[in-house]
Amino acid sequence: MSNFTQLIHLKLFLLLVLSQLQVFSQDKPNLIIVHTDEHNFRTLSCYQKLLPEDQAFVWGKGNNVHTPNIDRIASEGAICTSYYASSPVCTPSRASLVTGLYPQATGAPKNGLHLREDIPTFATVLKDAGYATSYVGKWHLAGNKKYTFNIKYKAGFDDNRYMMTGGHSPYFHIKNGKIKAINDKMVSKFPKEEVVHLTDYFTEKTLEILERDKNKSFALMLSIPDPHTPDHAKEPYSSMYKDLDIKAPITMDPNFVKAKPMWGKGGDNEAVNKKSFENEKEALKQYFGMVKHIDDCVGQILSFLDDNNLTDNTIIIFTSDHGDMFFEHNRRNKGVPYEASSRIPFVIRYPNKIKSGKVINTAYTNVDFTPTILGMMGVQTDAKFHGTDTSEDFTNSKKKIDSDRITYFAKNGGWWVAAVNDRYKLVIDKKEKPYLFDLEKDPFELENKYYDSKYKTVAKEMQTTLFELLKKYDEPGLKMNQKYITK
Repeated sequence: MSNFTQLIHLKLFLLLVLSQLQVFSQDKPNLIIVHTDEHNFRTLSCYQKLLPEDQAFVWGKGNNVHTPNIDRIASEGAICTSYYASSPVCTPSRASLVTGLYPQATGAPKNGLHLREDIPTFATVLKDAGYATSYVGKWHLAGNKKYTFNIKYKAGFDDNRYMMTGGHSPYFHIKNGKIKAINDKMVSKFPKEEVVHLTDYFTEKTLEILERDKNKSFALMLSIPDPHTPDHAKEPYSSMYKDLDIKAPITMDPNFVKAKPMWGKGGDNEAVNKKSFENEKEALKQYFGMVKHIDDCVGQILSFLDDNNLTDNTIIIFTSDHGDMFFEHNRRNKGVPYEASSRIPFVIRYPNKIKSGKVINTAYTNVDFTPTILGMMGVQTDAKFHGTDTSEDFTNSKKKIDSDRITYFAKNGGWWVAAVNDRYKLVIDKKEKPYLFDLEKDPFELENKYYDSKYKTVAKEMQTTLFELLKKYDEPGLKMNQKYITK
């Protein structure tokens, strides 16, 4: 065989190897997580469609947001109706999402703490599996400093240039490469080309990274600081909902307030009364505007995937760290076991494996996220998780998933713990009698069924499983006040 013929054969062999490597790379699914902060699940129209009118529009008939892009993820994939934060506060919830562990095992069970550097994250596992890993936006797992970049510990995210410690000023002033957070009142002091909204900034950086990595196997997490307080949307979103006549939620009725459990009563910064509600209606309109802005940015990401033939082999997820009470039960913000605080949106699309239009009613927490996403991506790891790999729920042929699985979430420090399945929620507090809610018959969580004889079997099952889980995961809330607990 001549040297020329040998060279031709070698080239053909190399082309064959490269083509096989390309096929292998294409078989590995990409991952995009869009993660928001303090996001009430009711503001996504894909959830509104699944709810009765009084639950979809708690602030008055028709008063809500239409989110077609996030809806597209749900309609072309799956929507989870009973997905909860491990703890309805920023840092512990985020720590659980990235590690698959309950907050007490992450080093960050409350705000302002650092994620442990000796435990795996989904990003460390994917990086080791050959993925290009990136993080963009609010991190909140590296101390209390605000608007700080160049975070030393990357947690497996190789490109963390745009990972920010925390903060919720709506705008950045950027000049000569220097970034400074500013509020809405300061915007007019600077040239327009020097000011950018944080949601736009982080979306733009996400698209730049996707363009760079589109021919690789990539995993990217975009964490948008909105729709968190201070509840300011940029135009045109700021005035988009100005004409809505916001109504008080039914749970603000004075007749219900009297029977409220101690854990449901807000402090000075959370409590809402008739007078403060009138003053804070504008904040909800701005909140709606922020959600609409976020949805449009999600649309940009979906368009990028479509334009680059990445749609079918990319897993895209929209979720949040916790909710926002926004007047329900006379409260603002989060930190309580009520649905509006602890239940989070979770929609996922993966055309290659997830049936379109799938509805999953099984109860999960974001402790389940890391083992589930790794399982769905077919990535093996020796890492140990508290969460469960539930990927089969998403990838099987069923269009609807129901189960009585009981899981739990808690407030850091063991102030209260809550067991949930797809219908019931049991809340046990350090100082309060237990509360059992039948979320099917009592979706606004107004009636305590714990001592109702008709619910005795349910209460016992929820309670037994709860304490088994608390013990298994060394939850600080294990040592609860036993005074009111039935045996």
